[in-house]
Formats: sequence, structure tokens, C-alpha cells
Amino acid sequence: MLPKKYRLKNKAAFTATYRIKNSFHKGGVTLFAGIKKKEDIPTKVGFVVSKKTHKRAVKRNRLKRLMRESYRLILKSEKTYNSQEYLSLIFVGSSNALDKNFKEMQNIIKKLLEQI
Repeated sequence: MLPKKYRLKNKAAFTATYRIKNSFHKGGVTLFAGIKKKEDIPTKVGFVVSKKTHKRAVKRNRLKRLMRESYRLILKSEKTYNSQEYLSLIFVGSSNALDKNFKEMQNIIKKLLEQI
């Protein structure tokens, strides 16, 4: 699980990140990047899977867990690409990503972080 200092929580932060319209898509996962930061504060990350993606909460939560764990391991490995240049990041899962396993999800998250 991500430490609290890296979690994006409040609704205003989510809407501000979506409003920037800086997005990248790969393999059923969309990455929204917020504004570039000027201060040395940690990047906040949010994970979203809509109810339209799948009706069952178990499937939605599994996809969020896969995305969260993939990002946590990338953050732990210190090879964060350009992700630490932004104030906030939001990973949005779609129905195409529901059938991915952990290794595929980790590769998708890495490719998205390389793109930004």
C-alpha cells in the first residue's frame, strides 16, 4: 500500500488534475498528469476505476490493487522516470485492463510513466 504522503484524496485535487487535460493512454489504463511542481513535495497519486467499467466491486478493486502495487514497486525501485516532476497523477482503469495480470499491468504503468 502507498504511504499516506503519496495518496491523492480530496475531490478538488482530482478535478484540478483532470482539468489540466494532460493525459496518456496505454493498454486500458489512462494516466492524467497535473501541473509541474516547483517545490520539493511528494507527488500525489490517485487510482480510479469507474462503476461503468464493471458492475462488480471485486473486479474494480482488483484492478485498483494491481495499479497501486505496480506504482508502489516502481516508486520503491527509485526509477520513477518523470513522474516526480508533477504535483499529482491519476491512473484510470478501463474495461480493457480488467483481464490483465500483474506483470502486464506493471509493464503498462512503466510505459505510461516513460511517456510523461
